[in-house]
Amino acid sequence: MSNHLIAVTVNGEYEQVEVPSQMTLLQMLRDKLALTGTKNGCNAGECGSCTVLLDGEPVNSCMVLAVECQGASIVTVEGLAQDGVLDPVQQTILEHGGVQCGFCTPGILISARALLDRNPNPSEDDIHESLVGNLCRCTGYLRIVDAVKDAASRQAEVAA
Repeated sequence: MSNHLIAVTVNGEYEQVEVPSQMTLLQMLRDKLALTGTKNGCNAGECGSCTVLLDGEPVNSCMVLAVECQGASIVTVEGLAQDGVLDPVQQTILEHGGVQCGFCTPGILISARALLDRNPNPSEDDIHESLVGNLCRCTGYLRIVDAVKDAASRQAEVAA
């Protein structure tokens, strides 16, 4: 087993990390960088709890090798808030009661942020489609979808 020194930008911070060839991005984030907000749910790319943004696109970090991220920009749930201010999707999911056990929440927040970055005015169908890879066993999704709609409208107000 060989180790590789990779350079990545995580939540705006430049990092050099030595990783084994078989280490996943999820393991690197949690074990090497102590960013434990990204959850390990299934280790098979099925539940979405490990979703992060990799160069702006949502990915299941359990399915990406860390060495594949050389030079990439990664955003985890810890990187959504800026200067102590919650991202609109974080704020609205709290206000709408879209969190119960919270295990799925980091992945849902990242998926919602990715949607709003590419489509600032999503339809309800767009929101459902963007969350299809994120399993939630507690909320039934209604409050989560309402929160994403609210976050989109708040962003639109700020942009106007």
